[in-house]
Amino acid sequence: MTIQALEHVTIRCARLQATRDFYVNLLGLTEGARPDFPFRGHWLYLGGVPVIHLVDARDKGSAWGGAPGVAAGDTGPFDHVAFRGADFAALKTRLAAAGMTFREKQVPGGQSAQIFVPDPEGILVEINFRA
Repeated sequence: MTIQALEHVTIRCARLQATRDFYVNLLGLTEGARPDFPFRGHWLYLGGVPVIHLVDARDKGSAWGGAPGVAAGDTGPFDHVAFRGADFAALKTRLAAAGMTFREKQVPGGQSAQIFVPDPEGILVEINFRA
């Protein structure tokens, strides 16, 4: 197989610090080492892997070569990113305390519960809690 694993998701942020705080303070990712790129950003880690790359939308350039905040040729619709979670009740409490709007769902068959919450950039984040 050519593809072996999901490496990371990059988000161009109009609200860089708020987006960083959402993933770190509410979802529990940790900020870690990041190469000295010529644009502002954060690398957020899960289990030692930098899975979320945040870049400041005001800075020039992008991986695709487009202008800040605009992908060259449009990268198309991006619906959501999903994580496996632990402690459903604790996450619900943290999100509610932070005033975040979120939805709870049950996967048909009752094998897992889900929380859906938009990040500060409007990207939908799904957290799955397996039974």
